[in-house]
Amino acid sequence: MDLMKTLTNEQLKENPPKFNIGDTVRVHNRIKEGERQRIQMFEGTVIAKKNGGISETFTVRRISYGVGVEKTFPLHSPNVEAVDVIRKGRVRRAKLYYLRDRVGKAAKVKEAIQ
Repeated sequence: MDLMKTLTNEQLKENPPKFNIGDTVRVHNRIKEGERQRIQMFEGTVIAKKNGGISETFTVRRISYGVGVEKTFPLHSPNVEAVDVIRKGRVRRAKLYYLRDRVGKAAKVKEAIQ
């Protein structure tokens, strides 16, 4: 079991990005297309964080051309370059799956005043 822990601890990021559920974030995702690489941004609201350790993931949701789009990113993946927090959200739940049923202003998350 210690062998598994040592292997996974090598893969963890030293400074993982700090964000919470309800925050609006911009994820810099590395995309490989054949030989070339590029960085693609995905901006939306964090609706869920799951697990811990090497398998920790977070789900980001946004509305694109009137259609809801969700992407799940592994937090410790080398393909996730950076996660920028655009706006802090104030929520009272751990999972914001109810935002899937909301449209327009009803799908907004209140901003946390600091």
